[in-house]
Amino acid sequence: MQGTFEERLQEIARRLGTRAEYPTRPSRASDQLLVESGKISDGELAKLFAEIFEVGCVDEEEFTPVGRFDPGMLEFCSTHCCFVSGEREDSVEMLLADPYDIGAIAMQLEALKHKKLTFLFARKVFIERLLSKIQSLGDDASNSADSEEDLLRSLAGEAKIVRLVNDIFTRAIELGASDIHIEPGEEVVSVRCRVDGVLTEILSAPLGQFPAISSRIKLIGNLNIAESRLPQDGRTNVTLNGQTIDMRISTIPILTGESIVLRLLNQESVTFDLTTLGMDQAHLELFRRLIAIPHGMILVVGPTGSGKTTTLYSVISQLNDSRKKIITIEDPVEYKMQGLCQMQINHKIGVTFANGLRSIVRQDPDIILVGEIRDRETADIAINAALTGHLVLSTLHTNDAVGAVTRLLDMGVENFLVSSALAGVLSQRLVRKLCPECHGKGSHADQSRCRKCNGSGFKGRCGIFELLIMNDELRDAVNRSVSSSVLEEIAVRHGMTTLLDDGRKKVAAGVTTEEELNRSAAEM
Repeated sequence: MQGTFEERLQEIARRLGTRAEYPTRPSRASDQLLVESGKISDGELAKLFAEIFEVGCVDEEEFTPVGRFDPGMLEFCSTHCCFVSGEREDSVEMLLADPYDIGAIAMQLEALKHKKLTFLFARKVFIERLLSKIQSLGDDASNSADSEEDLLRSLAGEAKIVRLVNDIFTRAIELGASDIHIEPGEEVVSVRCRVDGVLTEILSAPLGQFPAISSRIKLIGNLNIAESRLPQDGRTNVTLNGQTIDMRISTIPILTGESIVLRLLNQESVTFDLTTLGMDQAHLELFRRLIAIPHGMILVVGPTGSGKTTTLYSVISQLNDSRKKIITIEDPVEYKMQGLCQMQINHKIGVTFANGLRSIVRQDPDIILVGEIRDRETADIAINAALTGHLVLSTLHTNDAVGAVTRLLDMGVENFLVSSALAGVLSQRLVRKLCPECHGKGSHADQSRCRKCNGSGFKGRCGIFELLIMNDELRDAVNRSVSSSVLEEIAVRHGMTTLLDDGRKKVAAGVTTEEELNRSAAEM
């Protein structure tokens, strides 16, 4: 389209006038009303401006800020909601949210930089996010790494940020959360906690505070506060209100900044007791008999977050005494237990499950706990250890108990080795338990919100289980490479209760609900 600035504005009005009553001369206020009413998105608006003014629209995913901002330029961009996206000898390219101040921006820019204006359109929230990041970092003309790190440390040490981060930790602990998720969005920072396996938002903070929050958490976890482009992992202990919490910290770069996840492990409140896992008496007796065997392999299977590590440590807790040498190899070591030799994977120096396990076998152990069997080499060494007089405990990621057999065979382990070494498989999931105070209603008889479960209707979790114990018929079936469905049929015929059947028993007993079981069953 060719035409004067006024003609282009009339074209905007003509196009937008088809969506709602719209003034003959468009304005920011009129555009905002359209966006807020849902008649048009801010992305569509930016593309419309770009089309009518015959310029580009920025690709947000590919955009990388370049150049430096002196205080005068930063104030100019903040005033006009624009952003420097590139600079040449005779021109400056800017991101603009709308066309209404193009004339004023061009004149003032020429006075500031003595250069002409070229521009692209972008969503207003995208420009505001870029400006917020620059402002919060206090970027100056030097823009050096040292000054940036000093500034981040200063931001992280501000009293209000220290209080905010401590408040996040305290609220998470009060809720009994297992994880904290901190994510910058388009306009705010969202803080969510995983409570009984479900994420719940506990607060939101202004987007401009994210660099300070991120830096505070990185300082606590001994991470590089100036690095936001690469994933980082750390671990630390934090003491709040007399409780010592072990925190694992993970950060990854995302489009809007960084996603930060903190895994909370309250070492003081964790108890490892088979009777508290949620097994009924029949399951418990069978499982106790299984773990009493002197040698062989026992696997605990299920998806991430299904409580496998807790079950394994409950087993170790029961078997742990001074007459036995128990060694674990984990990635990472989550819980420390007296009487164990615990070894942690370290890929940087070549300590993997396979070569670590190979060294452990030479240590004359009675019981070996392998955090996870991930490959053929680890599986072969673990099975060989189980066949040569050791009790080997480990985990696999499979959907059900018979799936563990299939998984080992898929790794390339010989059928006869699986049938000879494998003693049993426990498959498990976690379901939320009904709150003992409000009994799932989320409120009391007086309609007040239940404080014990925070109005969710659930408090705590328990396991649902499927226990496969190998016998002669199952071993023969494994040697003949029968299908998983046939293996399950044989196991059920010999008394195995499936996950769903165990879950239905817990629904009937009033431990959980049919809806909660169905939610968990989606993973089966």
